[in-house]
Amino acid sequence: MIQKQAQTPPELPGGPPAAVPDDAALVRAAQDDPAAFGQLYQVHRDRVYWYLLARTGNAEDAADLTQQVFLKALDALPQYRPQRGPFVAWLFGIARNAATNFQRRSVPTVAWDYPTGEIRPIMAQDLEDAVLRRESLDQLRRLCAALDPAKQELLALRFVAGLTSAEIGAVIGASEAAAKKRLTRILQSLKEQYRDGLA
Repeated sequence: MIQKQAQTPPELPGGPPAAVPDDAALVRAAQDDPAAFGQLYQVHRDRVYWYLLARTGNAEDAADLTQQVFLKALDALPQYRPQRGPFVAWLFGIARNAATNFQRRSVPTVAWDYPTGEIRPIMAQDLEDAVLRRESLDQLRRLCAALDPAKQELLALRFVAGLTSAEIGAVIGASEAAAKKRLTRILQSLKEQYRDGLA
């Protein structure tokens, strides 16, 4: 039913996908007939994969974890209750736990090369522009790598997985306002550090 993904990342032109529409009908169908879970898998597979790729830094590990996440979600789907939050937040809670468990067993890393390098390739026409862009991206990667893991995860949930502040809040057990405030503070801090590095 759920097949293991290829070892290369799926194509995401222009970056992570926009928010996915309400999944309520798909969830109800999958709860009634597990064969219908494939539609939920198709809708959310790439977002989960890219999030796990950012958390693990390895395409093969991300593919394996993506498969595990969807198998766990399928097994736990009868216990999912929409009153507790949106399906995507529930699914990313499973993905977050899988990534955390994986990192406990290995060296924790966040591969910032993927969100800035492979998702958004350098499109500069001129060599000088390409060099300046590469230097800027390298500085941004260093700043992101210096963040504590909780802040890195919030950025991965927002910019790699494409979750909204409300969905992130549901994943981390905080209100939408608290998640939005944390993200704003992280981004403001990064912006200030980036500007200081240019001065």
